[in-house]
Amino acid sequence: MAFRRRNKSYPFFSQEFLIQNHADIVFSLVIFILIGLMFEATAKTAILFIQPQYNVTTLSPEGEVTLYHYGWKDSATILFYFFIAIILHAVVQEYLLDKVNRRLHLSKSKNTKFNESGQLGVFHLVSSVWSFYVLITEGYLLHPSSLWENYPHVNLRFQVKFFYLTQLAYWLHALPELYFQKVRKEEIPRQLKYICLYLLHIAAAYLLNLTRVGVVLLFLQYVSELGFHIARLFYFTDENHQKAFNMWAVSFVFTRMVTLTLMFLAVGFGLARVENQGLDLEMGNFNSVLIRMTVLLLVCLTQSWLLWKFIRFQLKRWREFRHEQAIRKKAAAKQPLRPLKRDSLGNHENGVLKAENGASPRIKKLKSP
Repeated sequence: MAFRRRNKSYPFFSQEFLIQNHADIVFSLVIFILIGLMFEATAKTAILFIQPQYNVTTLSPEGEVTLYHYGWKDSATILFYFFIAIILHAVVQEYLLDKVNRRLHLSKSKNTKFNESGQLGVFHLVSSVWSFYVLITEGYLLHPSSLWENYPHVNLRFQVKFFYLTQLAYWLHALPELYFQKVRKEEIPRQLKYICLYLLHIAAAYLLNLTRVGVVLLFLQYVSELGFHIARLFYFTDENHQKAFNMWAVSFVFTRMVTLTLMFLAVGFGLARVENQGLDLEMGNFNSVLIRMTVLLLVCLTQSWLLWKFIRFQLKRWREFRHEQAIRKKAAAKQPLRPLKRDSLGNHENGVLKAENGASPRIKKLKSP
């Protein structure tokens, strides 16, 4: 299974060989794990990578329900879907984005941003739909108080735990992709910032048993980011498409306000009133004042930083727009209308043909512009 066209062969285990064939190498590892399911001696080990672990069967009015909690074996599952994310990244790049790039003929800087928005646009679209489905089926939207009631939320349904494992796997895979995609050095710090922020917030929600609030916040964030990347993709295809950025700007500010409001409502007030207070690692209870304040401070600092960057960017665009307008007005003012020249008799030179050698002058009509 070849993901990229090979115009030149490189020595084995060289840097270029690894970059060009990383998807094929990872695909071979995935096949190796799947083959392990076929044999009884290795099936138990292989299942650790594919299926979420730590399942507990409980009785409910609906019958037997299988719930999950987290543990160190989740790292094996995250590793497997880390490999899957690398393969899917290569598929999207090879069979979708590269074909569009050949038609657009973008510069190197725009090509890098187009690939970034293409990859993240697909991911945000899938994650937005998936998280919205979780919100509907789990009833978080219809019953907002369920976000903090009955805390700690140790036992998770399969779809919730699998959602978090795949989210962690995707953002972890984004780190080596900076190397595989040969991202420019000046772009790496910017991308590292948002990758690490996603990993920090998702891991904190998963480990602190704040998964319900985390799903809602991820849904809001992914919808907002989806709008941004769609707007940027349209801009690269046609630079006249800039209205989509205005719509994204409104959704960006709205998302920041809703995120802060929801965090203060769920963590600041909701968890402060539940019965289980204090720190209990065995029960998975992290509902102490110190942890609540730390979580609120982390979210507030992140949202404030995002708003500060957004305002700086908008002010920079506004200054550039005003500067361009001022230059255009000055250029228009320096080009007055040219007056028509007159001869010694007071006639327009372009309307009268002067007589030559004493001949009477011939008058010709002015042509209409």
